[in-house]
Amino acid sequence: MVGAWILLMFAVAVAAAGCGSSATSGAGGEVKVEAKDQGRQIDVQQGQALVVTLESNPSTGYTWEQAEAGDQVLDSLGKPEFSSQSNKLGAPGMQTLRFRASRSGQTTLKLVYHRSWEEGIEPLQIFTIQVHVK
Repeated sequence: MVGAWILLMFAVAVAAAGCGSSATSGAGGEVKVEAKDQGRQIDVQQGQALVVTLESNPSTGYTWEQAEAGDQVLDSLGKPEFSSQSNKLGAPGMQTLRFRASRSGQTTLKLVYHRSWEEGIEPLQIFTIQVHVK
């Protein structure tokens, strides 16, 4: 009986892992997104925070920035944060951008990895997700 119960729980866990987006819910109702979520649809509840964390190295001048504000479904929550992966000068790390799902709707969140002062030059990377706020 215990073996059947464990097998059932395993099957439920495997089935649940295959459903929906790969974004994870964190503390305080945050929905966390990372590079592997590129191009996916992310479902967020109105009022929840959407937290995007991507590799970055600001010592090179490159940073992640929202390309366009769009239709105000998402509001930016402050300035991006950077955490280094090392204590060495110029080391890469992770940049985190936070948004609040302010009203229901569908929007495209487009982030560009570029040097903000370089005009007319294509971004080094682009990160895009479809956000559906319920």
